[in-house]
Amino acid sequence: MTRTGTVEAEKRIPDPSPARIKRRNPKRPGQIGWLGSVPALIIGLLFTVGPLIIIVIFSFLSRPKTGGGVIYDFSLEAYRSFLVQVDFLGNTTFDPRYLAVFGDSLVQASVTSVVCLVLAFPLALWMATRKPRMQNVLVLLVTIPFWTNLLVRTYAWMLILNENGIVNTFTKAVGIGSVDLLYTPFASQLGLIYTFLPFMVLPIYSSLAGFDFRLAEAAYDLGAKKMAVVRRIILPIATPGIVSGLLLVFMPAFGSYVQPVLLGGGKLLLIGNLIAAQFGASRNWPFGAALSVIVLVMLMLTLMLIAFYSRRSGRKVEISL
Repeated sequence: MTRTGTVEAEKRIPDPSPARIKRRNPKRPGQIGWLGSVPALIIGLLFTVGPLIIIVIFSFLSRPKTGGGVIYDFSLEAYRSFLVQVDFLGNTTFDPRYLAVFGDSLVQASVTSVVCLVLAFPLALWMATRKPRMQNVLVLLVTIPFWTNLLVRTYAWMLILNENGIVNTFTKAVGIGSVDLLYTPFASQLGLIYTFLPFMVLPIYSSLAGFDFRLAEAAYDLGAKKMAVVRRIILPIATPGIVSGLLLVFMPAFGSYVQPVLLGGGKLLLIGNLIAAQFGASRNWPFGAALSVIVLVMLMLTLMLIAFYSRRSGRKVEISL
């Protein structure tokens, strides 16, 4: 056969290269086409993106003179009301009340995050150093609170902290007397820490679970002190879990509603209570929507900062338990 005939025969032979096989069979075994994800996309758009779009639209609408709801007239009054106040004479003055509410919410969420981190890191480190079977049992114990409704757990804390609860029974027995714990900012803070502590433990444990602790033993053998091992070996491994835990705790704690109302008695006005009041008693839906959008923007900026940190440091940070 001539060279020309050989070349023509090679052209007729199918290319067995992996790229050609991949083009010929784009689906892997068990893979579902994009049409299979349409129902999930529709549900996500309706129940996740849809309400967010409605809230953003409501924040740019007007409030009716009487009753709740909105008037479909474009207005920035809801956003102006966040920073300024207009009196009966039409004079505009700076109003720091709502900034103070945001500040109180920020402080309470920050304290919750820091305390949860201080409590969760030693616990997660201890869990990661146990035997695999024991680790499974400990993870189960940490997740047990998720099996019970949040309201039920909060009411249980009300029974513990009230005047005739376990704490006051103990203080009376030792001669200290009755202590006012329920319906205080301390009770609200305690409820937040209890509620969100598992959200800090599990991400840190997940980061440390696959760590080979023989490296820490090698550092001890080379003369490193305990704090040096924790600072230079264990903390870098746990950093993605710590960042993920801080986000998982800070974001819901910032807009929490149940604990400040039931345990704190609503004495400390936080952003979650303020938003609920605007849609409820005040019936100012545009302002409540504007507050929700402001909170959403703040949380989005936080996520952007975390993504920037992850890209610069080269450490992958995921918001997951």
